[in-house]
Amino acid sequence: MGAYGFAVLAANRVRGSAQETSAAYFRAWQDGDVRAMARLVHQPPADFVSRHLSFTERLHVEEVELVPGAVQSTGEETAEVPFTGSRELREFGPWPFAGTLRLAVRGRAWKVLWSPETLHPLLKDGGTLDLTEFDGPSAELVTREGDKIPNDSYAESYLDRIRPEFGEVNQGWALVSTVPGQPVRRLMTAEPKTEAQRTTLSRPVQAAAARALDGVQDAAIIALRPSSGEVLAVADRLRGASAFHDLFPPGSTFKVITAAALLKSGLDPATEFACPGEYTIPFGRSFHNAGHQDHGTVSFTDAFAHSCNTTFVQQTVARLGTEDLRATAEEWGFGRGLPTGAGGACGTMKDPENADWHGAAAIGQGTVLATPLCMAAIAAAVQSGTWRSPRLLPEDEAARIEGTPHRPVRLDEGIVAALRDMMAAVVDHGTASGAGLPAGVSGKTGTAEVVDGDDHGWFVGYRDDLAFCVFVRHGGAGRTAALPITARFLNGL
Repeated sequence: MGAYGFAVLAANRVRGSAQETSAAYFRAWQDGDVRAMARLVHQPPADFVSRHLSFTERLHVEEVELVPGAVQSTGEETAEVPFTGSRELREFGPWPFAGTLRLAVRGRAWKVLWSPETLHPLLKDGGTLDLTEFDGPSAELVTREGDKIPNDSYAESYLDRIRPEFGEVNQGWALVSTVPGQPVRRLMTAEPKTEAQRTTLSRPVQAAAARALDGVQDAAIIALRPSSGEVLAVADRLRGASAFHDLFPPGSTFKVITAAALLKSGLDPATEFACPGEYTIPFGRSFHNAGHQDHGTVSFTDAFAHSCNTTFVQQTVARLGTEDLRATAEEWGFGRGLPTGAGGACGTMKDPENADWHGAAAIGQGTVLATPLCMAAIAAAVQSGTWRSPRLLPEDEAARIEGTPHRPVRLDEGIVAALRDMMAAVVDHGTASGAGLPAGVSGKTGTAEVVDGDDHGWFVGYRDDLAFCVFVRHGGAGRTAALPITARFLNGL
């Protein structure tokens, strides 16, 4: 009887303990030995091993640390072990979690009662955990100083042209929890690194240009650095048009080119000429000054300062061949594309067919057309003595996108010196005098007649190592339309 009782007792004896089984399970889990874990589980699901390996691979788990608590008895043959843990995720670093390991006696041995939430609590009730990849932004375009480009700066259309050239995006990661019937939750996010691509835009210059255009429709300001050709600001509110690409008659701002051609022909800036209110080309059409104003006899410099259409037409027809004006314009950039990185063009003109068209070209009308960018580059060339192709990106990036830019063109020093005096006279006592411009500004006003509406207003000029063009489409005379904007811009720097 004693032997029989011992045999029954041995047959009913439970192998191991909840402490031993839980310790072995945690040890195998931390070592990544999923098959050893499965041997400790009561009736593990068929996909137990693959589910654990897939979880580790899918979430990019590199390491698991587990800290078991004390075994707690919950019945004669049941127990549980609270535990904390942390998974090291490649994209996020440590990801802590907490759970409970449940155990029970099954088949006279302590076994783990496994369910998906044992792996992670959020897997309960059909929940899933996934690592998803998302696109970050492409390279962020910043100012030359590395600062964010001011919001609402009216440069957006130009930046949009550039962004695709830096369109390689970095990937971000999100750890997401999905529970049936509930919204998807992002538990952790690893934002992608954003590369910064510097433009040539200057934050203070761009901000001043944008503020000068607040409340102004159909206008643009372009500012350049004459010593390098860098675009320091482009604030464009031209509806359906582009200050880099679209051509407009430049009006009297083109007299910079006409004056350069006349000076090249041997005309002395001090030579005096009549500036009548109206002039008629022999056997041709008539031209008049603004308001038909007669300025009497003036030097060529003052004819420029007062924007004497009549003097410029008369001298051009008398001194220049029809090809001379075009050749000078081409020396100063006309006929060239401007590879800024966002594209661009300068100006166009045809050789005049007759004296009437020749006279019209002399004052920026007829077949003469230019972009505001082109006219800003011409003002910059007067300041520096060298025509340079404008660019909106560092030199190597602009060249990568649009090819090698045009080589700088060194201009005749005597002609440039005379033009500087003429443009200073415009502000000192000419058409831009008394307009509230800060000291040191030189420039040229322009009013361009068009057939589809009011005149276009222009003002181009420079101050120190900053050149600019202000253009107001259908704004009226340059003095009344463009000069007040110029004053706000320059005084806002």
